[in-house]
Amino acid sequence: MTSVVFANLVEGHRATPTRVAVHAVSSGLEVQLPDGEQVIWPWSELRRVPDQADRGVLVLKREPDALTRLYVGDAPLISTIHLRAGQLGKRDRTVPFPKLAVWAAGAVASVLAIIFVLVPLMATQLAAILPAEGEKALGDATFEQIRMALDETGIVGTRICENPEGNVAMRQMYERLNPAADLPYDVQIHILDHDMVNAFALPGGRIVFFRGLIDQAENPEEVAAVLAHEIGHVVNRDPTRDALRSAGSLGVLGLLFGDFAGGTVTLFLANQLINASYSQKAETTADDYAHELLERADISPAALGTMFERLAAEHGDPDGIVAHFMSHPQLSERIAASRTAATDGKEYGSVLNASEWRNLQSACGSSSSVQSDAVFPDKKTQP
Repeated sequence: MTSVVFANLVEGHRATPTRVAVHAVSSGLEVQLPDGEQVIWPWSELRRVPDQADRGVLVLKREPDALTRLYVGDAPLISTIHLRAGQLGKRDRTVPFPKLAVWAAGAVASVLAIIFVLVPLMATQLAAILPAEGEKALGDATFEQIRMALDETGIVGTRICENPEGNVAMRQMYERLNPAADLPYDVQIHILDHDMVNAFALPGGRIVFFRGLIDQAENPEEVAAVLAHEIGHVVNRDPTRDALRSAGSLGVLGLLFGDFAGGTVTLFLANQLINASYSQKAETTADDYAHELLERADISPAALGTMFERLAAEHGDPDGIVAHFMSHPQLSERIAASRTAATDGKEYGSVLNASEWRNLQSACGSSSSVQSDAVFPDKKTQP
């Protein structure tokens, strides 16, 4: 038997420690409570609580009581406990592997259901009610992150093309399509001085073209067809829905694996929106809208298909604009749909004349040009 020492007892129903007298007896630790009651903690039931900051204090629990803790700081008593409590480090209530596997499968299924069912459903609902100001703020922030991410120096951001004649040509193309009545907010179109063959829409009505796409186009109608497709995404608020879905999924993953907040989220959303991985329904709807818009503007809807077809043949594996448009449905189906949308035997007009087309092709001018925004708000007051 050891001499009586004092320890702190913390019971499960309250956090305030109680000072108790403790000493070792043959059957275990005898704990004397302030009211005089004596309780034996048998040696076989003593378990060490691991991962304690104060190494000079032994924290004990008694199996099967999972909440009560006894804090022992007396070194001789600690030595006695280590000698006599043979199961001090035992891990109790080990979960059988089959049950653990079932729990793990259930957890994975729950996470997948949240990411692929609940988050998209909530994103769709929020996109319909989110104020336009909020969408524009998200689009503005993402646009700047994209510019910085694409700039090799990481200092000033990818240059926005500012050639006035090129901007006027893009404006003429947009006005020829005349989508104003369908749009939930004004549209801003930017051309970035980058050789990526791509275009995409951002939340809040921003549409971004890369110089590489305009360089690859054989005629202005192909650029107009891509513009009409991106307008279709703006009309249906697909970029906002995609951003909300990505942010929601990142939030769930952040809770599981660590903090995904701040700049990491914005950069991830920027990458997602560059890739524009919209759903099959969103892509099909945007294609259908583009076909109708082009037809109304007397521009052949087949121009969308000819660009897909030529770029796929030239570049082989999906990349750039091809990858951008290769989410379901299949590219061959989209090419066929664009041809079907065009009226047989109809002589379509040109969206730009030869001079205007050259201006659009030179929209980025010299790489040393002074940077300024190429912004084209939609003037809804005009017919």
